Amino acid sequence: MKSNKLAIIALLLWVLTIAVFAWFFIRGNTTAGTDGRTAVVLQVSERDLILSEMRGLLSATQGILKGVNQGDMQHVIKAASAAGMVVAADASPALMTKLPMELKSLGMSVHRDMDEIAKAADNNASAPEILQMLSNTLTKCVACHSIWQLKVAN
Repeated sequence: MKSNKLAIIALLLWVLTIAVFAWFFIRGNTTAGTDGRTAVVLQVSERDLILSEMRGLLSATQGILKGVNQGDMQHVIKAASAAGMVVAADASPALMTKLPMELKSLGMSVHRDMDEIAKAADNNASAPEILQMLSNTLTKCVACHSIWQLKVAN
């Protein structure tokens, strides 16, 4: 009888732990922002990592535009590939639990889009097609920056 109670308590604690983890995985570590956006609370190194990744995406965008403008699809492929899913592969599980699900989804979809742009350029897509794909991707960037801000934990 006593072992059954212990088993039930252990099971309840396990379920509670999973529920709390799921809550934080979906919600992330957020608070009210200073300008109407939701602030994602991170350590300095985590914030720096995300900002560095965003600069990489911005650099890739500039490289894609330059390649399209010069008619150099190899440049487009190189720039887009550099910001594809390969960049997201090293994401820290601890960091990922702090990011809200919507932010994670938007971020990962931008990396997938970069891979798709590289693939389209490799398959001889036209400049207007590449530019439309990039425009769709930038819409996600604008949406994300409109909703979220990154805040350093106190």
